[in-house]
Amino acid sequence: MAQQGGDGRRARLDRERVLQAAVELADEAGIESLSMRRLAQELGVVPMALYKHVASKDELLDGMVEVIIGEIDPPDLDAGWKNAVRRRVLSARRVLQRHPWARQVLESRTNKTPAVLGYMDSFIGMFLAGGFSADLTHHVMHALGSRMWGFTQELFDDRPGPKAESPAGASPEAQAAMFQQMAGQYPNIVEIAAAAAHDDGSVVGHGCDDQFEFGFALDLLLDGFERLHRQNWTSKQAKPDRRQPAARNARQSGSGPR
Repeated sequence: MAQQGGDGRRARLDRERVLQAAVELADEAGIESLSMRRLAQELGVVPMALYKHVASKDELLDGMVEVIIGEIDPPDLDAGWKNAVRRRVLSARRVLQRHPWARQVLESRTNKTPAVLGYMDSFIGMFLAGGFSADLTHHVMHALGSRMWGFTQELFDDRPGPKAESPAGASPEAQAAMFQQMAGQYPNIVEIAAAAAHDDGSVVGHGCDDQFEFGFALDLLLDGFERLHRQNWTSKQAKPDRRQPAARNARQSGSGPR
C-alpha cells in the first residue's frame, strides 16, 4: 500500500493519504485489523509519523468517516425533495456496500464531527428546501434514523426457527420437517416466511432481498412524509392531551375550578 514517487522516493505523508490508506486497509483486511502500527507498516513509516496527522485511533476513525461521507452523492435539489432524499439515501447505501466496515464505525462514533454535522445539515436542508416546516422535519429525521446513512437495524429474520436447526446444507426433507414442526407452534411466522421472495446473498435478513426491503421501507416513509407535509401537519396537533380525564371533562362541562 505504501506509494512511491516516479523517482523512487516515498510519497510525502499527509492526512489525506493516511486516511485513504486506513480506508483501503479496512476494506482489504477488515476494521478489526486496523491499528496504528499496522497502518504505519502499510505506509512504510514508523507509527510515530502517523501521529503528526491523526492524534489517536479515535481521530483516525473519525477521519475515515469523513472519507466515507465524501463518497456520498451531494443532494440534487432540482430533483424535488422526495427524489433528492431517496437518491441520497441509496447513494449512502452503495457507499456502505463498498465499505462493509463503515456501518460499525458510524455506530461507534459518539462525537459529532464537522463532517457528520455537515452531512446531517445538508440532509435536513433537502426537506426544508422542499417546504417542510422545521417541526415536521425534526420528526422526519427521527423516523429516518440510521436510514439516512443507508442502513437500518433489521428486527425480522425471515427464516423461522433457531439457525442451528436449519444448517445451510440441510436436505429439502430436513427443511420441510423443520417447517412442519414450526407451523404447529408459530403458524403466522411460517406463513409469511413461505410467501417471501428469497435472496441467498442477503445481508439484512436470512433469505430476504435486503435491497428490496430497504427500498420498500424507505418509500413507505417518504410517502408518509409527503402526506403529512400536504396536510400541514404539526406535532402540537398530533400530541394527545395528557391531562387527567376528570380535569379535562370538568373543564369541558364548565364545572371545573374557576
